[in-house]
Amino acid sequence: MADVKTAETSSASAESVKEQASDQDETDSVIEKRILRKLDFRVVPILWLLFLVSFIDRGNIANAKIQGMEQQLHLVGSDYNTAYWVFTLSYVVFGVPANIAFRFFGPKSLSIMMLCWGITVLGQGLTRSYAGLVVCRFLEGACEAGFVPGSATLIGSYYRKDEYLRRYVVFFSASIIAGAFNGLFASLLAKMNGVGGYSGWRWIFIIESLITVVVAVASFFVIIDFPEKVKIFTDREKTVLLARLRDDGGEPAEHRKRDIFFCLKDWKIWAALVTYLAANSVAASVLAFQPTILRGIGYTAGAAQVHSIPVYAVAFVVTITCCFLAEYFNRRYFFAMLAVVLSTIGHSIELAQPHSRGVRYGGMFFVTMGYSIILPITVVWLAINVGKGHKRTVALGIVIAVGNAGNFIGSNVFISSETPVFHTGFSVGMGMTWLAGLCLTILYVGMRIENNWKDKRRPVLDSAEHEGLAVDKHPDFRFKL
Repeated sequence: MADVKTAETSSASAESVKEQASDQDETDSVIEKRILRKLDFRVVPILWLLFLVSFIDRGNIANAKIQGMEQQLHLVGSDYNTAYWVFTLSYVVFGVPANIAFRFFGPKSLSIMMLCWGITVLGQGLTRSYAGLVVCRFLEGACEAGFVPGSATLIGSYYRKDEYLRRYVVFFSASIIAGAFNGLFASLLAKMNGVGGYSGWRWIFIIESLITVVVAVASFFVIIDFPEKVKIFTDREKTVLLARLRDDGGEPAEHRKRDIFFCLKDWKIWAALVTYLAANSVAASVLAFQPTILRGIGYTAGAAQVHSIPVYAVAFVVTITCCFLAEYFNRRYFFAMLAVVLSTIGHSIELAQPHSRGVRYGGMFFVTMGYSIILPITVVWLAINVGKGHKRTVALGIVIAVGNAGNFIGSNVFISSETPVFHTGFSVGMGMTWLAGLCLTILYVGMRIENNWKDKRRPVLDSAEHEGLAVDKHPDFRFKL
């Protein structure tokens, strides 16, 4: 009889423990949802705004050029091209050091970067010489170099692998919106021509720099710190937040400096870099020459600006949709290759129908959708497959900063003498699209092979022997495909 009672008591205790565990799981689930709501409100929106301003600032020199800057600063020959690409030069050179500095000084350093580049934009509006313009552009590139990789690092530090892409693509969409409306905004500012004795092109720089400075100062009080130091959560919420990040493969603090230099040996980083560089070269050519292309096939200057808006609007919707689906179905490679197909269709149309205005206008939709999907998927796909901590910081700095060297290609292949056909520009764009597709395939196949190898070898691999390695080298780590 005593044994029966003991058994019943044990059974009741077990049931009680199960109920408590269930209640605890439900509580953690509710807390996680609350954490995500707070993060979605505090992390991405402010970074989106900063990126929007950043993209407008880096592209305003092209708008100033057609408003008389060349004549007043006496730019001749390749002077404008030099002033344009010197931004990319400093952006590439300072990208990795700037992102390491971001990791050291913390997220609020993004506001400091923005304040500094806002001052350089003001300098471009006030300069009286070509040399002054070049110096300001170089300094602007150096100040902006750490912003995008730093923002990608901050977003990735808060979200799990299956949550990261959706947030990053929303952040990235700011560049698409900026591409749609930057020209129209600049043309409105240029109407201030003569106000205060300044030309219209100077007001483009001046007003946009003032906006940048104001946003930078305000954002300093809004941008939150890294998860370990964040103060917007309760103690219980912070505990759950850090636990979910550790479960997702976050590295302990004492291991975070391990692979700063060793990550340079990681083939995945270089494959992603070439992919990003190739796609970015297409993006640079579209951003720089789409109005020129549209004018060449028969649109007026004003109509070309207006007709650019639907191109970017469609790219915005399709990019958001594809990236959300890629993360939902865990099929990043599939949707990246879909983007390669779209870009190939677009370039084929441009090359095959050089004198058909309506058809070529449709081709620009496909080209723009292609690179707009490839860029965010490449960044996040690499980030979630190199672990967290300093290796991700360096990896993102390399891919985003050095990948911007694609601007050197994209800004030099559309030759004026080939207007309106631009055979060289679109042929190079087609080749770079296929190069991106090749590197994406290398990434997919390589990571799939490594996953299979780990699956087969896992029973004989000792986890303790791998404790000194980066997270992605651990036998329990599996690459997301």
